[in-house]
Amino acid sequence: MTPAESTNDAVQLLTASSVRELATRLNVRPTKTLGQNFVIDPGTVRRIVRTAGVGSSDTVLEVGPGLGSLTLGLLETGAHVTAVEIDPVLAGALGETVTTHAPVAVDRLTVIAADAMELTELPTPPVRLVANLPYNVAVPVLLHLLAHLPSLREVLVMVQAEVADRIAAGPGSRTYGVPSAKAAWYASASRAGSIGRSVFWPAPNVDSALVRLVRRDPPLTTATRAEVFACIDAAFSQRRKTLRSALAGWAGSADLAEQALRSAGVDPTLRGERLDVTQFAAVAAARTAGEPKGRSAR
Repeated sequence: MTPAESTNDAVQLLTASSVRELATRLNVRPTKTLGQNFVIDPGTVRRIVRTAGVGSSDTVLEVGPGLGSLTLGLLETGAHVTAVEIDPVLAGALGETVTTHAPVAVDRLTVIAADAMELTELPTPPVRLVANLPYNVAVPVLLHLLAHLPSLREVLVMVQAEVADRIAAGPGSRTYGVPSAKAAWYASASRAGSIGRSVFWPAPNVDSALVRLVRRDPPLTTATRAEVFACIDAAFSQRRKTLRSALAGWAGSADLAEQALRSAGVDPTLRGERLDVTQFAAVAAARTAGEPKGRSAR
């Protein structure tokens, strides 16, 4: 019998009725401000955990655990879970929920009442991030955690379907943009499945999807991440313009932008949507190399 199997019978996942009962007891009303949509289907919870590949030896970070639906599913595997919750009421209640529904797992849960955007380190470095991210802050939270928690090797997050498409998009795709290029700095991304609206309470007005990211080394470049990201932001700030025009303000002039582009081996008449992150890194490095001493943004 595996560790995950041995804990299954001792963990009771939340159902639709238990989620509503818990919310009523805590006087919690899901708010759009915090992007709160609670998963009420145990089958969906187990599917997410299974898709994430969580094992009993893993240390998992969960952001926005809410009432604890996914938290219990992660603990069911035998993994150690660090749950970060911005809502103090929900953060305060999560330990009690786990004590009630998964008493064998209490020692494997750490709850941190904090804004995920302010996290720069954790007591126990997580190797996985598995979360139902609030739709309104999904991309900034994801990029922040990838930047500040280098121990994260794999990520599986549930986000708005449109956001999942943007994160996983490749160059040339209609949905390729800033989130795609910046996520690619840290990891390879791919869609990992769709989630129906009916498994949430309250049901959102948009479709949801799972997106998987697997950490990889960033492109080899003399430019800093900040310089590369500034180049990406500029390239997509005016999507319909050629890179020569779109990067003019960033480089100092259209001529300097063209000089950096040609030095990086990039056609100045292309648009930003055609470049991958390695090419953006090359353009940023070329621009930095062409700056007079003392003017580097590094």
